[in-house]
Amino acid sequence: MSQQVSPKNVVDNADVQAGCWTTLFGLRKRYASRTAKAAQLTRQEGDAELPSYVHYGHGWYDFNYDKSTIGSFQTEILPEYSEDQGISPEVLQTIQAELKDLSAELRELSLDIWHHPEIMYEEKYAHDRLTKFMTSHGFKVTPHYLGLETAWRAEFTHRPSEKHRNANTGETRVIGVNSEMDALPGIGHACGHNLIAMSGVAVSLAIKAALQKHDMPGTILLLGTPAEEAGGGKITLLERGAYKEMDACIMSHPTAGPDNISGLWQGAALQPIEVEFYGHGAHAGYAPWEAQNALDAAFVAYASISALRQQIKPDCRVHGIIVGREWVPNIIPDYAKLRYMIRAPTYQELDALRERVRACFDAAALATACKIEVAVGAPYYEVRNNQVLGREYARLVSDMYGMRTDRSNGAIYSTDFGNVTYALPALHPAYAIPTEPNGANHTPQFTKSVATQEAHEATLKVAAGLAALGFKVLQDADFTAKVKKSFDEWKAGKGV
Repeated sequence: MSQQVSPKNVVDNADVQAGCWTTLFGLRKRYASRTAKAAQLTRQEGDAELPSYVHYGHGWYDFNYDKSTIGSFQTEILPEYSEDQGISPEVLQTIQAELKDLSAELRELSLDIWHHPEIMYEEKYAHDRLTKFMTSHGFKVTPHYLGLETAWRAEFTHRPSEKHRNANTGETRVIGVNSEMDALPGIGHACGHNLIAMSGVAVSLAIKAALQKHDMPGTILLLGTPAEEAGGGKITLLERGAYKEMDACIMSHPTAGPDNISGLWQGAALQPIEVEFYGHGAHAGYAPWEAQNALDAAFVAYASISALRQQIKPDCRVHGIIVGREWVPNIIPDYAKLRYMIRAPTYQELDALRERVRACFDAAALATACKIEVAVGAPYYEVRNNQVLGREYARLVSDMYGMRTDRSNGAIYSTDFGNVTYALPALHPAYAIPTEPNGANHTPQFTKSVATQEAHEATLKVAAGLAALGFKVLQDADFTAKVKKSFDEWKAGKGV
């Protein structure tokens, strides 16, 4: 039976939004609008570090249907990686036994984070709780990592006896793991980052146990990565060198779906944009001709983008909201703001679509004689799961739990981990947890679902598979060489 719990402190949306966005909107580059000459307007644009509000729930498959339909979901099973000897049953038993022994402690950790939801770059409670936890389990911990107050790093290295040193290279390889921590404004951990935080810890501790018991060399680097939902914490950490030591990096993410299902989906590239229109206020009844209506500009842009959607590909998305000041009907608004996200299957396609969307903003400014400022955030690249890692992960979770793995590309989601997959071999499987009907990610129902015992157990299954995969990266030089070769060939083909 599911454990019934409720959050003690769900973040209020009313206060956090303005402050978070205000601190991130420093425009760094300005240039004139293409409409400026005709309308005597100015356009200011910059590469600001905008929140990206990454949405998993709305674009992922909605699995709230009868399990008899699972055949339509199972579109493609990853082939097994079979060119090696695999991982010994003894190692798998060590990993599973360690997670079983730690289960209650990990559940307590997950629920503690769930009870204290914190939005982007405010994950102070989670930071302190997780760093203390990893220190108590023998990891060398660096808090406030690389200048980010709520980022952290936990490292463990096992150096075995001489007879067990790597026979191929003699070197100690490094497996990276990620733990996310941030919640969503207003609805708490509605994307399950309490489970992701716990999963990263579980994977790291299980690998540690296997290295020690079987006397194999290896280093584990667990990163606490803030601001996935908004702010691109992994992008900042990547730029500052947090991933440079890793041979590969792994993490997982919960979503709604049938029992015992995992997914290796590509996802979508994402571009966050904020647009501000500046007009001139006037009395709406007495002298409306004296005004330039900024709210009209916002609605013209909104309507133009709505019309544009008919001409974009089915696997692209453009979505946004209108916000502003204290509007009243008898004053023509002198200010309005749009927050938009543009998604496309690849960054190259995103680049082309972005220009079409920006034309809608320019046209709205021209039509209403308003000034326009555009702030462009750091783009999120699509997730590129490493094929060799993916095949081995699928084999492992199938052998261990009979879990099926799907890799269709129908899921429209975005994450800053996509940028990591462009930088080094990486894997980001999703996995299903039981949910209420119409209660997928980014809903209050999902907030409740990620606190259940069933969600905890599903997370530990995937953590065991990822721990076994991470151990293989550390143990098997030939396998890791194939992983890197696959990544290098993909990069060469992409011209990255």
